[in-house]
Amino acid sequence: MTAASLVSRAEKAVKWSAMTTGARFMLQLGAQVALARVLGPGNYGVYGIGIAVLTFSAFLAGSAFSYSLLLQERVEPQDIRFAFTWQMVAGSAMALAMLLGAPALAEFFGDARVEPMVRWLALACVLTAASAPATCLLQRDLNFRALGLVQLASYAAGYLAVGLPLALAGWGAQALAMACVVQAGVTLVGAYAVHPHPLRPLWRHAGAAHALSTGRTVFITNVVNWLLGNLDRMVIARVLNAHAAGLFTLAYNFAQIPNTLLVSAVQPAFLASGAKLAAEPKKLAQAWMLVLACVLVLFIPMAVVLALVTHDLVRLLYGPEWSEAAWVLALMFLCLPAWAGWALSTPVLWNTGRKHLEAQLQLPLLALAVPAWWWLTPYGLRWAVGVTAVLLHARALVTIAAGLRALGLSWGPLGPLLLRGLSLAAWCAAAVLAAQAAVAPLGLPLVSLAAGSLAGLAAGMGVGVAAPRWLGDQARLALSRLLPWVRLAPPGPATANACAVTGAGGSS
Repeated sequence: MTAASLVSRAEKAVKWSAMTTGARFMLQLGAQVALARVLGPGNYGVYGIGIAVLTFSAFLAGSAFSYSLLLQERVEPQDIRFAFTWQMVAGSAMALAMLLGAPALAEFFGDARVEPMVRWLALACVLTAASAPATCLLQRDLNFRALGLVQLASYAAGYLAVGLPLALAGWGAQALAMACVVQAGVTLVGAYAVHPHPLRPLWRHAGAAHALSTGRTVFITNVVNWLLGNLDRMVIARVLNAHAAGLFTLAYNFAQIPNTLLVSAVQPAFLASGAKLAAEPKKLAQAWMLVLACVLVLFIPMAVVLALVTHDLVRLLYGPEWSEAAWVLALMFLCLPAWAGWALSTPVLWNTGRKHLEAQLQLPLLALAVPAWWWLTPYGLRWAVGVTAVLLHARALVTIAAGLRALGLSWGPLGPLLLRGLSLAAWCAAAVLAAQAAVAPLGLPLVSLAAGSLAGLAAGMGVGVAAPRWLGDQARLALSRLLPWVRLAPPGPATANACAVTGAGGSS
């Protein structure tokens, strides 16, 4: 594949991924709001516990073996057969462990609703394992149009067509479990229909050692990431209660939506394209620096604006029962740049032969976070969430530092980008606060939310149109690609090439 062809496919892949992820965002928003209002924090907390267990199981059953297909330069039918065989073995083993361990988990968390939740999600574990090879092959082919449509259809089928009616019918937390099972089943059928692959078992072949080595690294890395990303809600549920876990789960999931829009659109294409650029570190470095520029210059202001409108957002969408989640959501929104910076830096480690570092660098952070959560959570939810926020930023820093070392770069170029992002965030924050103060006498959450959001958006867009040089070359280029109708200063050739490699936009 030529460089020009790779650039074109990467751009198309990201555009389709962005469009389908945006549509999924609207579905997720509607479904989460409706389900949260019907079920309340307690049921949502039980669901959060179940999803944490499923995520841990799916790290082995859902991606570890198939992930090697995404990273290989060439894939043969025996590679797929081998990955699928061991994927199903691992998936079945983890599902059995979930079934047998469900009563003990329910006793540990002191909530009987956990047992049927985990049992239902064991089925989702097997379905996720079965769909992993086809999903990874679609990502490898940069066919994000088909993959995005499959994910969109599966979420709609699971949470809107099944989950919401069951919740209204009084199924409680189990409505969310059934929704997850249906989503996994539709994903399996859709992904395999688009990219069918051999199903005949193959227990060993010439490339088995490499595949198993990659799978082992993925599993260890994902276990560490799971502990860092889920242990907080497990401690909250154990030390406090399901109600507190529900507040945290809702805020965490909601805050992840804008991060998912960016990461889901860019990371898979960046990883797949970067694998083909492993021998060209300069191009990979240019692409990554453009990604970091977008995170620092554009994501920081967005995070600040979202945090400032959170109180009105929660009051309007979820009602008074969820009011305690507002400050949790605000803090999680402020972590968005760290989330994105970490997620969009890990492909650099994988594409430069340093995939083992993702887990190794974060183990010391885990060693510090675990006792902090355990000692501070009894003092209240705010202490637990504070530890999580500090941890997210620490994860981003160590991962970015490793990426800089891998590509022979320094922190120097990131300083001006951070200053640009913080100054733009202050400008947008001033606009939001002024607008909220102007409409405060009305006492209407909808009006305050609309005024604050529109003021922050107008302030940011105003800078992009009236004073684009304030954003810097790289962020300005990304905006010009995403919003081609906005005329900005033309970029230099190196920056333009970097944007194309990451697939940050462009015509298809």
